[in-house]
Amino acid sequence: MPDTPAPAARRRGLTARDLALIAVFAALLAVLSMPFAIPVGPVPITLQTLGVMLAPSLLGAKRATLAVLAFLALTLAGLPLLPGGRGGLAPFIGPTGGYMLGWVAGALVIGLIVGRLLPRYRFWAGFGANVLGGIGAVYLVGVPWSAVALGDGLLATVIGVGAFLPGDLAKAALAAAIAAAVHRSYPIPPAGRPADTAAREDA
Repeated sequence: MPDTPAPAARRRGLTARDLALIAVFAALLAVLSMPFAIPVGPVPITLQTLGVMLAPSLLGAKRATLAVLAFLALTLAGLPLLPGGRGGLAPFIGPTGGYMLGWVAGALVIGLIVGRLLPRYRFWAGFGANVLGGIGAVYLVGVPWSAVALGDGLLATVIGVGAFLPGDLAKAALAAAIAAAVHRSYPIPPAGRPADTAAREDA
């Protein structure tokens, strides 16, 4: 009779290490917005989606989603973290706003899928998760939002998105390759503390 893996222990809260990882990946998103920003109409091509795919591939759904939310909160507060030194409310109500909100959905989707893959993370499974979350979920929010913000037809906007797809597929592959190497050589512990430990500390 084949062995079945033991169910993962329930974990609660966030540790200091979790908070540090959230801060590091929020900073990584900011760093990836600066170099290689290629203007393609109103929505530039950047490396930020690489960070959106890499964070949940390494950190899981909870920490990655919080990292993306932290980055967006800092941007909304006015920090110039977007290409061209933009920040504040304007980018969120413009054509790029839907893509940025889509990053939250993308990080959550990828993280949930990766949670089912671990501890056996494999490149092709990770690549598929990145395509579903980092491209599918992000485009699902971003494309209609951009069409409304620009006043263009949805079909024209979808056609325009074709310029982003090859680069996003390459970033999905790169994120999966990095994540596979990290999980193989230095896996990052899951978020939170074991539930029984947290209960004893709270008692």
